[in-house]
Amino acid sequence: MPKLTVEGFDSVEVPAGKRLVLALVDEAGIDQMHACGGNCRCTTCRVEFVEGEPDTMTQAEQDKLAERGLEGVRLSCQIQVNHDMTVRAVSRLADTGRPDPGPRPEPEIQPEPVWVEKA
Repeated sequence: MPKLTVEGFDSVEVPAGKRLVLALVDEAGIDQMHACGGNCRCTTCRVEFVEGEPDTMTQAEQDKLAERGLEGVRLSCQIQVNHDMTVRAVSRLADTGRPDPGPRPEPEIQPEPVWVEKA
């Protein structure tokens, strides 16, 4: 199983192919934001990669990051944990004042992923 390390937290093993947003919540126990329910609409699930950033991304993620002018971050709702990775959780509920992180994302990446090389 791939190892997920979140800066400031213990490393955890994650079932291969699990969405990063769910691994952050379920395995790492992080209060990760996902206001739109993991549908690549809001960008609240942002993470910064320290190591192991995937070379591909979904077209939806690429488009949303460009639309919002975001650089140096990735959307955890659009990433599968298929190898060891280290991330910085930069979008956590505790930092927002919101009552909850958002609806629980589905197990599969939404919208249906079209994979592209990371720009």
